[in-house]
Amino acid sequence: MSGSAEARVRRLTHRQGPNFSLGFRVLPVAKRRAVYAAYAVCRIADDIVDEAPPGAPAGETIGKLDAWQAEIEAAYAGRPHETATRALAGVLDRFPIPKRAFFELIEGCRWDLVKNRYETFAELERYCELVAVTISDISLAIFGTVDRRAPELGRDLAIALQLTNVCRDVGEDAGRDRIYLPQDELGRFDVDEEEILACNAGPAFRELMAFQVDRARSFFRRANPLPGCIAPDSRLAVRLMGRVYATILEHIGRSPDAVLHRRVRLGPASRAGVVLAGLLRRPFAR
Repeated sequence: MSGSAEARVRRLTHRQGPNFSLGFRVLPVAKRRAVYAAYAVCRIADDIVDEAPPGAPAGETIGKLDAWQAEIEAAYAGRPHETATRALAGVLDRFPIPKRAFFELIEGCRWDLVKNRYETFAELERYCELVAVTISDISLAIFGTVDRRAPELGRDLAIALQLTNVCRDVGEDAGRDRIYLPQDELGRFDVDEEEILACNAGPAFRELMAFQVDRARSFFRRANPLPGCIAPDSRLAVRLMGRVYATILEHIGRSPDAVLHRRVRLGPASRAGVVLAGLLRRPFAR
């Protein structure tokens, strides 16, 4: 990987993925370079959708995703053209990063162009598999594993992280006319989606969010053994990434109305607490 490509994907990761980058920083150099490259490739796919101009035809954006998938294919063939894919191609000889995972992630991005409601949790869980479990598969290929349970536990952590994103971004997604909270659960808690689109929280919304937080927390609990299944030099990174999101989830649980008005972020004290918890090998959730 050229120094220029490495520096650019590192900057992209720190700018666009501050929660992940806290964990990335403690990886060994070679693994850190690989993670930065893989993250940049994934981030660009997300940005193609998120930064599409309002009213842009879905077919036009899907065409850009198709072109990016072709560029990833070119990287695996040793013929990359873009900064991120050049960085990725430079680490593939050392890390068995599955190409399939990138392609499934792009499929999840396509879903965002044609789907803005999810009827059931099963449907949302499939979306999580596309946009988050794929990231786990990529990460585990870089981190290295020492236990056959790692892929399944990685799946649990990935779904926990994505469900945390769903909870955190309710208001932001509503601004794009997207509601990821399952429609049948809105009905169960007597929450009208117009309340969410209008960012109007009441007791029913708080009960709905408490249910969502509890479910995400259950996935964090299931993932608690994961760090022990990872190569020793990558365990702290996994602990930090998991703890960052688990802490955000707890903040949401204490103040669910906040997600309708702003993105919940961790301040310096909370981030210091995350680092301490990681160093003390505390579980993601109890």
